[in-house]
Amino acid sequence: MQGLNGIEKIALGIFPTPLHPLKRLSDLLGIDLWIKRDDLTGVALGGNKVRKLEYLLAEARQQGAQLVFTTGGAQSNHAMLTAACAGKLGMKAVLILKKRGVTERKGNLVLNHLMGTEVRFMDTDDYGDIYAEMDRVGTASGVPYYKIPCGGSNALGTLGYVDCAREISMQGETFDHLVCAEGSGGTMAGLALGAGLYLGNTLVHGMMVDREPFDRITPRLMGEAAALLGKKPEVSGKDFHLLDVCGPGYAIPSHEGNEALRMMAENEGIFLDPVYTGKAFGGLVKMVREGIIPKGARVLFLHSGGAGGLFALDAES
Repeated sequence: MQGLNGIEKIALGIFPTPLHPLKRLSDLLGIDLWIKRDDLTGVALGGNKVRKLEYLLAEARQQGAQLVFTTGGAQSNHAMLTAACAGKLGMKAVLILKKRGVTERKGNLVLNHLMGTEVRFMDTDDYGDIYAEMDRVGTASGVPYYKIPCGGSNALGTLGYVDCAREISMQGETFDHLVCAEGSGGTMAGLALGAGLYLGNTLVHGMMVDREPFDRITPRLMGEAAALLGKKPEVSGKDFHLLDVCGPGYAIPSHEGNEALRMMAENEGIFLDPVYTGKAFGGLVKMVREGIIPKGARVLFLHSGGAGGLFALDAES
């Protein structure tokens, strides 16, 4: 099937995902708060990576790949979903993960085990080492292989969230603000680019859960994805807003994130995770309390998934 600008993609998820109001939290925060349920994308435990993988695995299939490599932390949602989606297409996934975080068979590593996914750990902080290992293993395999970067965050993967912005525009609601977690850049960049194309005056806020230079990564991915669409937007800091919610570090739960996680669970019966969406929702609450998002504003929170992390990490503050 064809996606944006006629670019090939594969139907993997169940779309559109639900969009609905959060009435109790709206009353508590004094805003008109809605949620976009991309935790319900229909593969494995759901999550935002499915939209990216529709484009990335289409390219892998076009290239005749039999092996698909990707990477991330030990509990990577993206890596688990890559394995699930690759399996649906008859491809074998090999996950070469950083030996960082919870490496026991918990959380997403249980799901990888159930899928029979080959998981390798590397004791490194340099993704360059991991991509070189992908080439070594892929070449030794003797079959065509395809490499997906951490988080699926390249220009092609970013199109998945331009698609999401277009989908939101067709669901009959308009918003002043859209808030999402930013862990590798592609989701935020796609939404920011897509907001400019489809969502009028909606300001997109990226809640940075890692300490990467997202002030540079976000506009770069926006520009590269725009080029794939045949567009050349003038990207500036006015097109989006970033907030550091990393707390004590990537994949380390924060007090603010855990408070927000419980607030969502207690009031709406929706579960976030302590690495991405909990911290992102904590950032939304902070922006409301500090007046960055004014009272009465219509706000959309993107639930980008991550349920597996609840069963691997301690969500206590």
